[in-house]
Amino acid sequence: MTQSSQITIAVGSFKGGTAKTSTALHFGAALAKYHNKKVLLVDFDAQANLTTGLGFDPDENDSMAAVLQGKKSFADVVKHTALPNLDLVPADTWLERVEVTGALAADRYSHERLRDILQPLDYDVILIDTPPSLCWLTESALIASRYTLVCTTPEFYSVKGLERLSEFMDSIAQRHPLSVLAVVLSFWNARGKSNDAFMSVIERTFPNKLLDAKVRRDISVSEAAVHGKPIFEVSPKSRAAEDYLLITEQLLARF
Repeated sequence: MTQSSQITIAVGSFKGGTAKTSTALHFGAALAKYHNKKVLLVDFDAQANLTTGLGFDPDENDSMAAVLQGKKSFADVVKHTALPNLDLVPADTWLERVEVTGALAADRYSHERLRDILQPLDYDVILIDTPPSLCWLTESALIASRYTLVCTTPEFYSVKGLERLSEFMDSIAQRHPLSVLAVVLSFWNARGKSNDAFMSVIERTFPNKLLDAKVRRDISVSEAAVHGKPIFEVSPKSRAAEDYLLITEQLLARF
């Protein structure tokens, strides 16, 4: 796989609780397990939920912060997960203020460092799990990416935040090639009374980007996180596993 064919995707949302991390984890795991893709997951959120969701302790591993500061190489921080073809760069609390410390504080182009680190890597797909806010980390992830995958839920504050997220991504896209790959809707209840209203807001904000497949609420996702494994390894016949597999197929068709 050459650098030119690498696909880098920032997975984001404007607020927490949108299954952003679960979407990044299971999209990546499905690509590696069922579609024979070599995948890198970058946990770029100081909460480190992606790291713990794959069975790693954020207090015992270096994050991308050390690489951004020039103190470690990518090879020093990358971890092989239990799933073949799926690698992880963990997160830690150092990520939270990395842009105002050390070498980055004086670098006016610090937003571009993550892109420069990821571009030469030998992966088919790189997924960056971003913080649920419009901060330096999120901006760096968007600049490093060709696509964004937007995560939301059928709730007022989640959908309302999409408009601000869209404006933020548009401002990045004016300077760097970036487009929205899709919008993934999680915690879906097909009988929800306000579904049509929520989906109309999504359609207005991100026209033709909402996937037909949606992730239904499923306790199996939380149970898999406790085990530190993707749901395909813990509850492969669960409805959430079915949903993530279908979402992966629909996303692949958009590449």
